[in-house]
Amino acid sequence: MTTTATFQQPDVQGYYGNFGGAYIPEMLYRNVEDLRTKYLDIMHETSFQKEFRDLLKDYVGRPTPLFLAQRLSNLHHTNIYLKREDLCHTGAHKINNAIGQVLLAQRLGKKRIIAETGAGQHGVATATVCALKGIECIVYMGVKDIERQAPNVARMKMLGAKVVPATSGSQTLKDATNEAIRDWINNPIDTHYIIGSVVGPHPYPDMVARFQSVISEEIRWQLKEHTGSELPTHVMACVGGGSNAAGAFYHFLDELSVQLLAVEAAGHGVNSGMSAATTQLGKSGVLHGSKSLVMQTDDGQVVEPHSISAGLDYPGIGPLHAHLFESGRGTFLSATDDDALTAAFELSKLEGIIPALETAHALSALHQIKWTEKDVVVLCLSGRGDKDLATYMKAM
Repeated sequence: MTTTATFQQPDVQGYYGNFGGAYIPEMLYRNVEDLRTKYLDIMHETSFQKEFRDLLKDYVGRPTPLFLAQRLSNLHHTNIYLKREDLCHTGAHKINNAIGQVLLAQRLGKKRIIAETGAGQHGVATATVCALKGIECIVYMGVKDIERQAPNVARMKMLGAKVVPATSGSQTLKDATNEAIRDWINNPIDTHYIIGSVVGPHPYPDMVARFQSVISEEIRWQLKEHTGSELPTHVMACVGGGSNAAGAFYHFLDELSVQLLAVEAAGHGVNSGMSAATTQLGKSGVLHGSKSLVMQTDDGQVVEPHSISAGLDYPGIGPLHAHLFESGRGTFLSATDDDALTAAFELSKLEGIIPALETAHALSALHQIKWTEKDVVVLCLSGRGDKDLATYMKAM
């Protein structure tokens, strides 16, 4: 196995260092191979790029602002910029990838889209783009997530998507992903499976990272306007599967002066048995089509994760992030449920921005670093907190 020349792109087999690849049932081989051999050519087509960029601008509302959070900065005695992905249409970064993959699926001749979702934002984004393009949409979602993310379930149904409950296992994101893969095996010809994170078999981690890389592409020129330099000292993001982090890190991966800080969900505490801190608890294994770090028992059974935030409640991590962790290029921190709640209320009162619970984990980790007045920190505010209001109300 050859290692990658850069952190940005995997090698030809889809590996980032020791992690990645495509571990798939024979029934899906043709689908995944079709995608692997065509995705880069399609993405580089002039007509594709024009349609993708036009929709990001006119439909999603990009570029999203890079906001100097003055009161938050004062609290930490440093300079903190928030990349406002919460201001995207549908309320999170997930729409960037959904648009890219639906356009790709159309060019591959697919008539039916399936997706999995945890927090519901990827499901809403997929349902939104399918409505825009008049394509059938089925979204798999764990029963537990359906309960705690009721507003997003209603939005998906209003947009015309069919929401199918996953009733097995922990009834969360892992189980929804299993159900979506089963559907794809049964409908390989006309169906495209839109994975919402940088997980799954190659080429999904690379493809999703490329679609989300618009985040860091914008950060570079926006930061230059603010500070005179394209490079911050630190980029921070929450990580479950890791798509918002991959997007925020992408154009800084090979800028070694920029520190990359990824924040996982520690749940009730890293060693409480109720956690989703994969880099601290996981070991090398295969989950949902790629080799990565996975929370598992000694005999390889997946350990059920826990996080107050549905979008981080996943027992694995994308292979790019596993490589960033193993190589030391990224620093991985964690925040508990209580830490995240505290940080969400803090940002709301300081800056008038109610963040998603996922983002609140990254905000919480600001307290774990000793900042200097010269630091320039960009934190990816991946989503807004509307979907988490029931949880916030309970905490109040």
